[in-house]
Amino acid sequence: ALAHQPELRQALPGEFTRRAFENGRIDLTEAEGLADLLEAETEAQRRAALAAAGGAIRRQVEKWQRRLVTLSAMAEAAIDYVGDEDEVGGADRPIVDRATTLKAEMSEWLAQPRAEPLKEGIRVVLAGPPNAGKSSLLNALVGEERAIVTAMPGTTRDVIEVPLSLDGLPFVFVDTAGLRDAVDLIEQMGIERTEEQTRCADLVLWLGAPAAAPAGSRLIQIHAKADLAVSESVDGALSVSSVTGEGVSSLKSQLVAVAREILPAEGRAALNQRQAQALACAAQALGEVAPDDIVLTAEALRQARHALDQLTGRAGIEDVLDELFGRFCLGK
Repeated sequence: ALAHQPELRQALPGEFTRRAFENGRIDLTEAEGLADLLEAETEAQRRAALAAAGGAIRRQVEKWQRRLVTLSAMAEAAIDYVGDEDEVGGADRPIVDRATTLKAEMSEWLAQPRAEPLKEGIRVVLAGPPNAGKSSLLNALVGEERAIVTAMPGTTRDVIEVPLSLDGLPFVFVDTAGLRDAVDLIEQMGIERTEEQTRCADLVLWLGAPAAAPAGSRLIQIHAKADLAVSESVDGALSVSSVTGEGVSSLKSQLVAVAREILPAEGRAALNQRQAQALACAAQALGEVAPDDIVLTAEALRQARHALDQLTGRAGIEDVLDELFGRFCLGK
């Protein structure tokens, strides 16, 4: 009945929130936080999204913007009141010092954990030789049979991903093919995917010999099949048995501890990739202030202001808006 009313139509995805943004009620960081809140599946994701949607990032950026405007005004005034062109070479030292301090604050934010691991989950890759117990350990961690387990080496030939929440934190456990000299083409393809997954992992559970562990990865050494008498323990390894459950609880505790090091502090808003890129541009511009040239300093400050405008959605983000609000349900 409503569809037949004149001048009435169905709302577009995200239209309500987009109108709030376009009318200045919220900025782009708050809209992104709301989108993340709608998609949140764990408590940690929900709290971080609430912080962003509540304006935590916006309030910090507004403080930086106000300080940048003040510095820009000081730089423009210095340019206007120089007596001749030769005097332009003496930028006021307070402007440069305050710009350097501002850059340092932005760099601190850029050094903090990003939002993507929290949103997508900590990628934990189970790796090691064939028949090391990787698939059994995956099943023990998630509490159900998600991977096929047999006594035949090379059973797992493709990547198996299982999302799981531990202590309110998001994880994605990845079971992989055993690393060895493959006996056929299909297994070789699986091993190549294992190597790729290991390189991209946030954390590797290594079930092989320590000397063969992948280099450069954050790693927990696992002594699997601890219930078997023939299984030799490794110094510093966590003993785990998928059959008796020995060590599984301890492993989960270690996973949570590592995740808290990787993820943003609980309840704190974290920058996503787009926001971090814009902030990095602002910090880079501030690094180009010239103590001996007030004109170049004024231009660097202008570029920093423009980068923050892109972060909050005040400039050059139409393509971002279309992608963002397309994630919302109708009318939200």
